[in-house]
Amino acid sequence: MLGFLKGDPKKKLQKAYEDKLEKALHAQRNGDLRTHGTLMEEAEKIYAEIEKLSSGK
Repeated sequence: MLGFLKGDPKKKLQKAYEDKLEKALHAQRNGDLRTHGTLMEEAEKIYAEIEKLSSGK
């Protein structure tokens, strides 16, 4: 009944994905390649979840 008040999980994941990519970019620019690699792995996992949600609908 009040479904419009419920947040969209895909939007939340998209925001988290973009944040991880931005942090990874800054880490790479600062020369911290280890952190960059870790953040990119996390971003890829979030992207996989986004793809699951997209294909489920």
